Amino acid sequence: MVIDPATCERCLKCLPVCPVGAIRFERPTKQVVIDQDLCVECEVCYRADVCPSGALQRVELSWPRTLRAVFSNPLLIHKETRIPGRGTEEMKTNDVTGRFKRGQIGIAVELGRPGLSASFRDVEKVTKTCAAHGIQFEPQNPVTHLLKDRIRGTILPEVLDERVLSAIVEFEIEQTAALVLLKDLQAISRELDTVFSLNVTQLVEPDGSVPMLDMLRAEGLSPSPNGKNNMGLGQPAYDFGAEGE
Repeated sequence: MVIDPATCERCLKCLPVCPVGAIRFERPTKQVVIDQDLCVECEVCYRADVCPSGALQRVELSWPRTLRAVFSNPLLIHKETRIPGRGTEEMKTNDVTGRFKRGQIGIAVELGRPGLSASFRDVEKVTKTCAAHGIQFEPQNPVTHLLKDRIRGTILPEVLDERVLSAIVEFEIEQTAALVLLKDLQAISRELDTVFSLNVTQLVEPDGSVPMLDMLRAEGLSPSPNGKNNMGLGQPAYDFGAEGE
């Protein structure tokens, strides 16, 4: 996105709608500008239709800047996964897909949020930490398609300086190995220049317990347990009942 200085009326109505604070008023030049390093190409300012003169203008993006738009604009679709936005299948669908079995843990590491955003340099710190534990990255996650080396967790060098509204690193791991990895992620989170959210998914045991909650609490962590149900709107693709046979 850019602002046409010839038609901009300096009304400043666009400043508060930018989710990452990329639009600013420069007092020396008395111009409203978009910081191209901070802009994540989400087009929220354009879709908000707050500019009375039409000074907010779309521009044709080229690689790798196109990544900003496809990760940050929920109306766009990743060509690799055919999924919009950040492109990660919600873990809450596990009761239908059976993606995580008993003894397995699903982990999603989210970097960035509206108000801050995230760079792929920070995303790479997370992917390299995870790769060191030998995990397999979720193939339907768009971050996985940006990995130059999935064994080492390195990201394509040409995209490292791109910023997005948020990105998610997703994978699964055996419960017995999860705790060590989570500790390493907790340590690397202190080096990130963005918001870091860690999501852990596990099947509820037949007795209603969630083993990972007790394991995390025993390590002095304070997980926030959340549960979601799909209200019977999906047909299970995995026979969970067969696990006890």
